[in-house]
Amino acid sequence: MIRIAILASGSGTNAQRLMEHFGASTKAEIALVACDQPKAGVLQRAWDHGVPCYMFGATELADGTLLRELEGAGIDLLILAGFMRLLPATLVQTWPDRILNIHPSLLPKYGGKGMYGDHVHRAVLAAGEKQSGITIHVVNERYDEGRVLFQVECPVMPGDDVEALAARIHALEHAHYPEVVEGFLNDMAVRTRE
Repeated sequence: MIRIAILASGSGTNAQRLMEHFGASTKAEIALVACDQPKAGVLQRAWDHGVPCYMFGATELADGTLLRELEGAGIDLLILAGFMRLLPATLVQTWPDRILNIHPSLLPKYGGKGMYGDHVHRAVLAAGEKQSGITIHVVNERYDEGRVLFQVECPVMPGDDVEALAARIHALEHAHYPEVVEGFLNDMAVRTRE
């Protein structure tokens, strides 16, 4: 069984969808939620699903403690779900092409350092964009520059504010992230057999 760790910093709605999706899977399990914010809602969501949690800070991320914890847990795939920090190169190199992230815009637009959550939606609205959407991508050593696996658009409606656009984007995230991860796992299994 493929063991997945979710790295999260926030409320954890995408993490919850992943835990629900893989809860009955015979191929993969969410084996760990690693979180860098002690008051993050994702911790309660993990608890409710019986998923172990690991708390860490900037020091543990930088000095390899998190990496050792993930290795010790036998993690095969990392999924970022609202995780706000740049991953160290050593961690990315330990799981090459096995770290996924979701971003609330159509990359390469509105990506990079500081572009997350409502910051992205504000920028999209300020630019007068007619379309926004989500991007699911493989993580590399730079913010939001990894290989794109999946994108889907949604309209920016006249009169949209940040909350309205965010709601539309979240609906796309919840609908597509688990399925894209599942497809990635199927491809991983094929590559492993070759």
